[in-house]
Amino acid sequence: MSDTVITLKNVSVIYKSGLPIFRQRSVHEALKDISFELNHGDSLGVIGRNGVGKSTLLRLLNGIIKPDKGEMINHGYQTALLSLTVGYDNNVSGRNNAILSGMLMGKTKEEMIEQMPDIIAFSELEEFIDHPVKNYSTGMKQRLGFAVATQVKTDVLLIDEILSVGDARFKIKSEAVMHDKILSGDTVVLVSHNPKTITKLCNKAVWIEHGLIRKQGDPSDVIKAYEEFVTK
Repeated sequence: MSDTVITLKNVSVIYKSGLPIFRQRSVHEALKDISFELNHGDSLGVIGRNGVGKSTLLRLLNGIIKPDKGEMINHGYQTALLSLTVGYDNNVSGRNNAILSGMLMGKTKEEMIEQMPDIIAFSELEEFIDHPVKNYSTGMKQRLGFAVATQVKTDVLLIDEILSVGDARFKIKSEAVMHDKILSGDTVVLVSHNPKTITKLCNKAVWIEHGLIRKQGDPSDVIKAYEEFVTK
């Protein structure tokens, strides 16, 4: 496989709402003419204010949505989006939800069954893993989602505003895992509102404003430009 993991070439994503039969449809261009390369081993930080297109970018990189304009090329790598509890079936057990989540990440059912002891141990849900997820607390759901995303090996980890979950003790544990992943040479895309986190953990950064890349490159330079903009 190529050292280039994902290539974006002049990519735009457009959301439309309303039914044209009854009224004019509204159009929102969530991403506009985005171009960059994600290389193997990169830790790419994405910063920007709420509603500027950061989460849309993660969904695009994960293959959940397709570009309306331009081209996105995945050079043969598996991606996993760490956005906890997304896609859970509340009537299904934690075990089966974990297996299904892993299969959506490109793993086989057999691979996920083999991985389940690690997922259960990390999530600390041993006595609840075969209970329906509808009986889980929010923290339990988060711990299961975090365990699946971090214990199942994938080529690219996409993180949406999450570095820690659960109670105080589990937060320390989950933060340590995420920091180790980011600093160990794994390929990671991290969306964060925290400039210090991006400067500390990432070797590249992208600042998105109103769907456009305002600046990309060295994290310190990108964060400086972003902070100057938001404090005007």
